[in-house]
Amino acid sequence: MSVATKLQLSAKPVSEPRAILGLAGNRLRVSEELKRKAENPKRPQRQRNRASEIPEPAVRNNTSVDSSCSSDSSSSGSLAKKTVNSRTVRRNGLGPAKVVPDGAEAVALSSTKISGPPKRCDWITAHSDPSYTIFHDEEWGVPVYEDRKLFELLVFSQALAELSWPAILNKRDIFRKLFDSFEPSSIARFTEKKLMSLKVNGIPLLSEPKLRAVVENAKQVLKVQQEFGSLSNYCWSFVNHKPIRNGFRYARQVPAKTPKAELISKDLMQRGFRCVGPTVVYSFMQVAGIVNDHLLTCFRHHECNSNMKKDLNPKIEETREINEAMENTCLSRE
Repeated sequence: MSVATKLQLSAKPVSEPRAILGLAGNRLRVSEELKRKAENPKRPQRQRNRASEIPEPAVRNNTSVDSSCSSDSSSSGSLAKKTVNSRTVRRNGLGPAKVVPDGAEAVALSSTKISGPPKRCDWITAHSDPSYTIFHDEEWGVPVYEDRKLFELLVFSQALAELSWPAILNKRDIFRKLFDSFEPSSIARFTEKKLMSLKVNGIPLLSEPKLRAVVENAKQVLKVQQEFGSLSNYCWSFVNHKPIRNGFRYARQVPAKTPKAELISKDLMQRGFRCVGPTVVYSFMQVAGIVNDHLLTCFRHHECNSNMKKDLNPKIEETREINEAMENTCLSRE
């Protein structure tokens, strides 16, 4: 038997023809896979939503998920609202991230931070006398242009050598009653007997030199009114009718006197005023609003400046030049 005949006898017949892929490529494999899935419906399928794979405790802790899980975000909306105050969430294992609230919650949080007592000058504390606090919030540093009010504040500034502001304010009504509402024309007519009767429960309201100074200053105010038209015009002429607006940040920076106060004090004493040293004059300038010495951190600093009709805020150098010019003018008159 030949070799060719042996090879033909040993070869096994092919039971099925080999499947040949046509132009459809791998569609045959896809169709067979779909057919197998249809035959085995109980086979677990891959879950489409990764949010369902997140364990329940993670959901309770407001764990964030991918943006593709939009269907789960709508169902857990109420849960997110309840847990947003926890302030942090987990970002797919990347650590905690802050939750920034918006809308009504953001407004509520901002209002909570702003609430509280306003920031005042450092010399006003939580233990300050209520009358002193009200005086700071409503009067101190506000420009005054009425003669009777200016004379009252000048008397109070003189009294600071013997009394504190809280003590003066608590006796304010007594001061006004005994000094005829600080009417200069009335006080100028005080007799010696009237002067010595200015007592509270048998105690003199002020020392005798201070009481005599008040009467004498009232007489000089009448002369100033005749010369300048009013006490207000005289006082405000030293600052060109523009309040000096300082910008001190700390109480230790506020001076007890300034060159401007020394200039006014010198002029007052030359006119016959008593007990009007530079320290008294500068206290008078502060309380009368001729100078705004509210600290920058105090809420009254801006409010007192807003009381002016025009925004006039001279710089320190400009204020110094004005002081020097006024000093030179007074020296030339001498």
